[in-house]
Amino acid sequence: MARIDGRANDQLRPIEIIPNFNKFAEGSCLIRCGNTQVLCCASVEDRTPPHVPEGEGWVTAEYSMLPRANRERSKRDIAKLKLSPRSAEIQRLVGRSLRACVDMKKLGERTITVDCDVLQGDGGTRTASVTGGFVALSLALHKLVEEGVLESMPLKTCVAAISAGIVDDQLLLDLCYEEDSSAQVDLNCVMTGEGELVEIQGTGEGRTFTIAEQQALVELCAKGIREVQAIQKAVLGG
Repeated sequence: MARIDGRANDQLRPIEIIPNFNKFAEGSCLIRCGNTQVLCCASVEDRTPPHVPEGEGWVTAEYSMLPRANRERSKRDIAKLKLSPRSAEIQRLVGRSLRACVDMKKLGERTITVDCDVLQGDGGTRTASVTGGFVALSLALHKLVEEGVLESMPLKTCVAAISAGIVDDQLLLDLCYEEDSSAQVDLNCVMTGEGELVEIQGTGEGRTFTIAEQQALVELCAKGIREVQAIQKAVLGG
């Protein structure tokens, strides 16, 4: 099967991460994965939500798509007076993923909110949000250390994410929109720098799938995530 953009089945789309894209945010980047573009901004506040234990910090995320991020205009969430279920699910995923890499006691009593705004969506917006969100978070934490607010970096590891799927009974890495919309099986995977899993979201869209197929998709994602993490590392200066 020839892919729409000529890639090999196990090949990522071109990825570019532009750090410090927003001059006001404590940490920010623009991430491009093929035609998908997400702006990630990390903001620091010296307070925490009520549920956070005393002496610890909190990391959370918000996710949204601009009205013309897709092929047709969508209504803003504020116009619907509530967050769309899809946006709510994705921002919870991003928040969980980013919290997995932070030592909350070292962060101290402050909250970092990572806003992920999709400027253009062509598949993989949630995985791009995790990957770019980590870069924005890391830059914000580096700034806190440089300013003497934190004694040391509270990062325990890095996190990145990628998608894979089964299209026409073939395993494909990093699905674009056309592939994702026709996928028989769709899987999103988040991993740490040590290759440990943070989250797997696998769905049989057009058919069921086996445990062996799930394992193969996760291994394909692991290959892609290692490549993504090398890009993150280069952007963050090693």
